[in-house]
Amino acid sequence: MNKNSIVAKKKFGQNFLKDEMVLRKIVEAMPKNDNKIVEIGPGLGDLTKYLVDVKSVEAFEVDTDLCKLLQSTFKKEIDTKQLHINCGDVLNAWQSSLIDEPYDLVANLPYYIATNIILKALADPMCKNILVMVQLEVAEKFCAREGQKVFGSLSVIAQSVASAHIVVQVPPTAFEPPPKINSAVFLIQKTKDRSDENFEGMLRVAFKQPRKTLMKNLSAVYKKENIQKALNELELTLTIRPHQISTHDYHQLYKKII
Repeated sequence: MNKNSIVAKKKFGQNFLKDEMVLRKIVEAMPKNDNKIVEIGPGLGDLTKYLVDVKSVEAFEVDTDLCKLLQSTFKKEIDTKQLHINCGDVLNAWQSSLIDEPYDLVANLPYYIATNIILKALADPMCKNILVMVQLEVAEKFCAREGQKVFGSLSVIAQSVASAHIVVQVPPTAFEPPPKINSAVFLIQKTKDRSDENFEGMLRVAFKQPRKTLMKNLSAVYKKENIQKALNELELTLTIRPHQISTHDYHQLYKKII
């Protein structure tokens, strides 16, 4: 089996990153530390070949055909324990921590599970940094600041435990086959772990209908008088929209209305 015989499978959301400049930018953006690298969806190994030159890599690949190809391509690195490939669905292997040592997630993530993977990594105490390629829309949501239209619950969750910024935007032509949308590499550097399910429950309510006022959204679940009092104490208007409030104020609001 060789690379040329592999056809991207839609069911796994496969778009193989081929642009060498983008691949190098990913490696250059990696935080400088001694953490292991976890790569999810290594595909044909185009990013993997750069990663194993820098650090030891724990890879997770769901496609059995690609597992065979990777095991053949990286036989030397596997023998020297620079690379370990886990064949199977990473979500089935992921308990509270994906591996039992500190790691950075560095990957071109399949679009259909990208958001779920990032949220799990934010909650994983062993995951310290997240440097991933995703669809541009998702990257923008995680990196948005209050006041921007795309600022939402993902933005608040990320900013509650980390700093996040887009490293580079990537056009469809960088992939084979090219996707129909633009992509982006972005970096999340964690300061603590995502863990407050009740707070995130409030965020889901707050952003459920983004065009309505925060007051209207929250009052569907929480007591109206508590919300009104909290907004007044935080010097926020009763007509404020969900995307106009800072992450800090969301945490203050949560403490006041629960």
